[in-house]
Amino acid sequence: MATVKLIVEYDGTAYAGWQRQPDQPTIQEALETAVRGLTQIDVSIVGAGRTDAGVHALGQVASFRIDKNWTPREWIKGMNARLPEDIAVRSAGLMPDDFHARYAASGKLYEYRILNRPARSAVDRRYVWHLHKPLDADAMQQAAALLPGSRDFSSFEGSLTDNEDPMCNLQRLSIDRDGEYLLIQAYADRFLKHMVRAMVGTLVEVGLRQRSAEEIPVMLAAKDRTKAGRTAPAHGLFLLHVDYHQ
Repeated sequence: MATVKLIVEYDGTAYAGWQRQPDQPTIQEALETAVRGLTQIDVSIVGAGRTDAGVHALGQVASFRIDKNWTPREWIKGMNARLPEDIAVRSAGLMPDDFHARYAASGKLYEYRILNRPARSAVDRRYVWHLHKPLDADAMQQAAALLPGSRDFSSFEGSLTDNEDPMCNLQRLSIDRDGEYLLIQAYADRFLKHMVRAMVGTLVEVGLRQRSAEEIPVMLAAKDRTKAGRTAPAHGLFLLHVDYHQ
């Protein structure tokens, strides 16, 4: 049995997220269907992150075990010939038997993209959150600096989750302006459901001067989702990269 690792890029617009669901298109289902069409073998594919409906990825990692002795080049070529146009395998590798795309991950990097100008975008409409009112990026950076650390992020966790561990080590939360765009990057060992989007929504409220940076410690201490800000729309979020233990 070979353990295959794929690095996958996708536009999440048309999908109900990563995880397989009945009667809805998902990234996991599309990849498993492609493997089945290529090999006539049913496999269960594991993803490093269970991205939500509408979330995109440039560096999602997937893994599966299969009784095929194929080269990485054969996997890339065969999968991309069978996947829809909005999903692509960027690279493939053969891994040790104990490799697991989700459990072996040591860190994930997400980026949230905001277009901050009066006029909406025609080209980027599926990939940015358009905010027409000016954002105070300095105030947002002050608030962002108070979030990193190894702590309970319950105030930034979405509802309807079976997760029982609210602790995450958020190692970096940065905000950079690139012309009319604000790029917010978050790196952590793990993320709770909707965590990045909830942090972004909260930072946006600070940027709009609806909240102050001084409220961040109070939100964290409350461990209550209702105390933090809104959840940013899914379509501005990208999973950029996944790190693994050596």
